[in-house]
Order: sequence, then C-alpha cells, then structure tokens
Amino acid sequence: MAAPDAQTPDAQTREPQNTPAGEKPPVRPRVGHIQFLNCVPLYWGLARTGNLLDLDLTKDTPEKLSDRLVDGALDIGPITCVEYLRNADDLLVLPDIAVGSDGPVMSCLIVSKVPLADLDGRRVALGSTSRTSVRLARLLLEEREGVHPEYFSCPPDLSAMLAEADAAVLIGDPALRAYLGQAADLGLTVHDLGEMWKEWTGLPFVFAVWAVRREFAERRPELTAAVHRAFLESRDLSLVEAAKVAEQAARWEAFGADVLERYFSEALDFSLGERQLAGVAEFARRVAHDSGFASDVAVRLLEPAELPLVPADSPLG
Repeated sequence: MAAPDAQTPDAQTREPQNTPAGEKPPVRPRVGHIQFLNCVPLYWGLARTGNLLDLDLTKDTPEKLSDRLVDGALDIGPITCVEYLRNADDLLVLPDIAVGSDGPVMSCLIVSKVPLADLDGRRVALGSTSRTSVRLARLLLEEREGVHPEYFSCPPDLSAMLAEADAAVLIGDPALRAYLGQAADLGLTVHDLGEMWKEWTGLPFVFAVWAVRREFAERRPELTAAVHRAFLESRDLSLVEAAKVAEQAARWEAFGADVLERYFSEALDFSLGERQLAGVAEFARRVAHDSGFASDVAVRLLEPAELPLVPADSPLG
C-alpha cells in the first residue's frame, strides 16, 4: 500500500483558503510526492504546519516523478540522483533536504539466492522504480564484487523477480518488507545498498534530492523560497515527533510503529550537507562514463541570494 498523504487524501483537489470573493485562487506550485514510506516524514509535517493545502501534489514513483520534473510537468519535487545529474543545467537543488543514508538504509537492497560473488553471468532482476538505486546496485556488483550479471528490468515484486533470476534489486516499501523478514522466510540473503556503499567509500549515499526547475525559481523566487521553507519545517517537525509519525503510518502499513520509528530516525538521512554532496560527487565520478553526464558535473544549489525573504502572510508563509 502506498503511504498515506499525511492523513489528508483530498489535499490534491482542495483550493487554498481565504481567497477574496470574485478573485481566482492563486496558482499552487506543482510539487512531487514520492509514494513510499521513506518520504512520509517530509510530507507528514506539511499538514501539521498548515502548508499542505497550498501545494498541488502529484504522487508517484521516484522514476516517474523525476521524468515529470524534467519534462516541466512539475515545478518542484524529488528527483533521483542520476536524473538530477543528467539534467543539472535545468534544475537547482534545494539545500539541506534529500533522501539518503549514512549506512544501512533498510529499503534499497539486493536480495539474492546465492552469494554475490556467484552472480557472474547469472540473471539479476532490476526493480523498475528508481534509476539511481539500480545504477548503484550495478556499480557495487561490478566494481566492488567483481561480477557481471545479466540484468533485466521488471516490476518490483520479489517472488516474481526471483522466479526468473538469482537476485533482485528492490527499493521502497517492497524492499522494507524483504529486509524485515520476507527475504529470510524465503531463505534469501539481504544486502543493504546504503551499507555496502558506506563500507566501500566511507561516504553517505544520496538517493534523491529536492530540486526546482531553474525557470520556475527565476520566475517565482518568493514561492520557491516558501516551498523550500515548508519542506524544511515539515522535515524538522516530523523528526522531533518521529514516534507520532510512526504510530500514524503503522495504521496504514504492515509494519510496527517501533520499526518505522527506527527507519525514520536512524536509517534514513534527510539532510544535504558537505558529506552528502561529497557522496554525490563520488557516485558521479564512478558512473559518469555510461550514465549521460560528465564526471565532474556540478551540483548547483539554490543560493540564499536566490531565496528572498517571504512575508508571513504569503502562501506557505
């Protein structure tokens, strides 16, 4: 089941309040929403702070949301690391917010029937919801483990994937289920991509950043600043109240509240600082040769000068 939209399922269709009679409501920024549990803390607080109604949210997988942002169907939203690097000229990264890990992430995995060293020439199924996790898995298998499997893409269903392969790359909620017991019940071995990357490089891994289309930031700087601030406030509030977030999410998902609190508070890293940016640069250097961007591609952050002060009574203010 997809994660609930911060307990406000009708948020996408409701208009902002307090619009004077006879005036059209302001156009809300089109914002992407990853429909996995790993992003619940980034959206849950939007309802608590009252900012949710000021956003036109689109829920989808990381891969599809990335395409929508690149194509201009979204103004602001999450984009997988690989897709951002491919489209860095058209996008600006919102500072200090991302989805990553600084060690085990629990929800980006290689699940295997055999030791990884035995996968050379064997089939590996790649879940079709995140290009970054897939590229990271391939990098780790080929350069860290020294094997070159035969890859194929398919929907992220573990049983179906392993009916045709010796290993599977899973992300999101299906991966979390595998990590928490499904894989062990099937006699399979779990390899955590975040943990493997950290052991190999000593760096955090960033799976997705939040970005704004450059032309939107230039045209609507105040609104861009307000959305950025709203997400930071939502993230900070959700981490302070992680137990409450986990308790509510557990009502909708087949995971206990204690497990979800550990996942939100310990496994996931929602920051984007110097170490995280170093991890992005290292990943870019290692995969650029066949990924459609230069090895020294620059991550352009939205600078404070581009974020004007926002009046308190403005939308999202």
